[in-house]
Amino acid sequence: MAQTSTTGNLEKASREMISSLRYTAEFNAPVYGAVTKFTLGKGEDTGIFPKVGQMSMSSLNEGQDIVDEEDIGMTTVSITPGEVGAKVILTDKLLRQNVSVSFQTIGRQLGDAMKRKRETDLIELFSALNGGTSHGAAAAAMSVANVSAVVGIAKADNYGDNLSIFQHPNAVLRLAKDLSTIGSGTIRPIPEGYSARLMEKAFKGYQIWDVPVFETGNITRDSSDDAIGAIINDDALGVIQSKAPGVERERDASLRAWEVVMVSDYAAFELDDTRGAPLTYDAADITTSA
Repeated sequence: MAQTSTTGNLEKASREMISSLRYTAEFNAPVYGAVTKFTLGKGEDTGIFPKVGQMSMSSLNEGQDIVDEEDIGMTTVSITPGEVGAKVILTDKLLRQNVSVSFQTIGRQLGDAMKRKRETDLIELFSALNGGTSHGAAAAAMSVANVSAVVGIAKADNYGDNLSIFQHPNAVLRLAKDLSTIGSGTIRPIPEGYSARLMEKAFKGYQIWDVPVFETGNITRDSSDDAIGAIINDDALGVIQSKAPGVERERDASLRAWEVVMVSDYAAFELDDTRGAPLTYDAADITTSA
């Protein structure tokens, strides 16, 4: 009787195709590129950032002694960085028998994780700016009219001269619909002074007045699909670092494996509360069938 050959008969003699390794997509991380960075020197464990107040001048008459005394009005912010890190164990067996996983693979994954952690640490500070008073409102559209009002307030209240706006991509799309019609509209290059390497993928060419608008999906939405972004000057938030992200390998012979560790020592912090404010706008998914 003839034998019928099936996949099951031959599977042990078959070779499997392994496609190229794919990585989980990461959101743009532009906020880090728009804040002030500080580095601690050797032997230093804390950064102290002073700020002085404003003084006033008085009109004088000839021969009149100045009697008004002005106060320097100094305040300080004190920040101590902390370690952030992750570890991966790569066994010898895994490295021998898996053609997709390598030290380079792990290095990229750890690097993406560190970048995402640093970005979300900064985004979590948005809601506390301006004493916690947010511009916009839940369910409000990020329209040209609303954002223009935000920029006007920022100018009038002197947030600073190097402002940037950050919001969820869905909210920014609502603004984009106001700024341009389909197939037309002015798309501006990334403003001078910003790092194109860090921020150009998050900038779609939209500006209100002279304030660029950046998008990042690292801004999360609440249960009502509202998102808290921010308008900030570059000295509203800061990152202080005593150790840059670095990767080390350590051999564990008895485990027959390598430990791969990435660690950084930094802190994201609010440098000047008066230099920015939260922006609360609707960021619900855009309908594609209305």
